[in-house]
Amino acid sequence: MIAHPDRISPEPPEEPAGQLVEVEQANTYAEKFTDASFWQKLRGYARIAGYEVTEKALYLYYAVQDPAMPKWAKTVVYGALGYFILPADAIADVLPGVGFTDDLGALAAALAVVVAHITPEVKAKARRKLSEWFDPPEVS
Repeated sequence: MIAHPDRISPEPPEEPAGQLVEVEQANTYAEKFTDASFWQKLRGYARIAGYEVTEKALYLYYAVQDPAMPKWAKTVVYGALGYFILPADAIADVLPGVGFTDDLGALAAALAVVVAHITPEVKAKARRKLSEWFDPPEVS
């Protein structure tokens, strides 16, 4: 298990306008996150969860690796990723068609908060990993 000592801010961060994730709840989910559990979840469920969920999870995962990301943003990201990896959440992941909608909402909310940290490098890493599981998305 890889420790992430800087992911949980001891003091509530200055919250950006429109932040949808409660700091206390994010900390609870962040405590459940490990790199190993993240990759285990993705390897087992990427195709079931779908491209959009997997893409958002990878954006957040690769973005949080940047040491320049502020602690408040890491708290948001680790909270969303922690929620994603937990087997018991608001909507069971095994339900066809709807099982990952709550995960998508948590990941999308976290992305909205930390969008400035989703760099072209982060997107490129995510696209490379996505290409292992999915055909390239159709661009309209």
